[in-house]
Amino acid sequence: MKNFYITTTLPYVNADPHIGFALEIVQADAIARYQRMLGNDVIFNTGTDEHGLKIHRKALEQGMSTQEYVDGYAVKFGKLKDSLNLSYTHFIRTTDAHHKAAAQEFWKRCEANGDIYKKSYQVKYCVGCELEKTDSELVDDKCPIHPTYEIEMISEENYFFKFSAYQEKLLKLYEQEHFIVPQHRQHEIRAFVERGLQDFSISRLKEKMPWGVPVPGDEDQVMYVWFDALVNYISTLGWPQDEEKFKTFWPGVQVAGKDNLRQQTAMWQAMLLSAQLPASKQIFIHGFITAEGKKMSKSVGNVVAPYDVVEKYGTDAVRYFLLGGLPSYEDGDWSVTRFEEFYTAHLANGVGNLTSRVLTMVEKYSDGNIPPKAEKINFNIRSIRTIEDEFGNEETTIIKNFVDEFWENYETLFKRYSFDFVVQEINNFIASLDFIISEQKPWEKAKIGEDISGLLYQLAEGLRHIGLALLPIIPASAEKILSQLGIDVSTLETLEIESEWGGLLPGTKITKGDMLFPRLEK
Repeated sequence: MKNFYITTTLPYVNADPHIGFALEIVQADAIARYQRMLGNDVIFNTGTDEHGLKIHRKALEQGMSTQEYVDGYAVKFGKLKDSLNLSYTHFIRTTDAHHKAAAQEFWKRCEANGDIYKKSYQVKYCVGCELEKTDSELVDDKCPIHPTYEIEMISEENYFFKFSAYQEKLLKLYEQEHFIVPQHRQHEIRAFVERGLQDFSISRLKEKMPWGVPVPGDEDQVMYVWFDALVNYISTLGWPQDEEKFKTFWPGVQVAGKDNLRQQTAMWQAMLLSAQLPASKQIFIHGFITAEGKKMSKSVGNVVAPYDVVEKYGTDAVRYFLLGGLPSYEDGDWSVTRFEEFYTAHLANGVGNLTSRVLTMVEKYSDGNIPPKAEKINFNIRSIRTIEDEFGNEETTIIKNFVDEFWENYETLFKRYSFDFVVQEINNFIASLDFIISEQKPWEKAKIGEDISGLLYQLAEGLRHIGLALLPIIPASAEKILSQLGIDVSTLETLEIESEWGGLLPGTKITKGDMLFPRLEK
């Protein structure tokens, strides 16, 4: 058993949960579930980022205390666990007393290292990004990521972090292969750092922004949101008090959107180096979700709420589309038409239909029991030309050869966080079994008295492998498939053991249930 730690970013609680964060947390959940399948001890962290100017202003607008405001949003984000069937182990809030104490200790260590100083300055600032902006980053004097926010001028005395001192150390860090996935994001941040780094502000005057973690030793200042929030990745592990737990699980894997590239892969890494702590293990950067080709925006009214689509289509349908229907590395588009087409093609007509076909045949032609294994299956190779080309020529191992190759690809793709290609591999497996059924026509063989037990066993065993592969992707449906095959999911061993061919025990009673994914009503 190995220890594995993964964390999402913490969503900023100035708005309801949206489909973009649902994408991130489902991706992280799939990784966590896959790691558990490998037999690893997993900590999976998420939570809420609850400090900052945007949040304070939102609370004032709604006429409530800021604490009351963030408490309400923490509940809304916490409910995603049930709605999206998430398996996270830790949910941290940046208003937690332990986190605030950890952020202050982190500050002290950076300060002791000589990397925090105070100065007066004037800068353009995007409240939406909670980041300072240079003129080159603005388009028509607007932030391209938050064009509805006015760029503000900040002119005050604050504390700064010596980001500029870490250029060479960061570039050395980026020499690690696959430190950032995908590779082009690593090239992107390297180019940014090579252009030179500017020290950034890490505090605000308390009289202007009272909602924040107090700066140690200066009651007039509070920590700037990024310096506070990023520390959650280690405070959730008990740092600095629980050194044993921290050292057991850190460094870990972080999942973040492309708008967090600079903060996660450069600012946070420099902060860790300053505090003399290990850098992150790896950072996966995903793209945005657009709505019918346009950026989602509350002002436009095209924001997709995950709770709404889950209520209409079901949790696993939403998870399957987020992981398989959108690019893992780039922006992807959400539309009702695309979602429903994906659902119909790959869930209703795909895994749902295959499960029903295989179990129906086992029920009808094998008295509802897994048939005995056969040493030789009389497949007609010539009539399965595409199967022959793809899987080899040995009649007895047509499906088995494919399964070995399938699991090799599955492992490789999961390690690259290529969720869309993982799902594509699964869909190809499903299509291959459907093709064999259509070509072999077991019902016709049974009608003339031909023994089809070996064929049925291979189809049922193929379905078992599909169920295993789906466990991190659509866990509830995967468990139903395995349960219908007579498998108790709680007794499963590691993926290395379970992915061996021939795991189905002949004589096991199957249960044919309702359709997993009913066809959508027109």
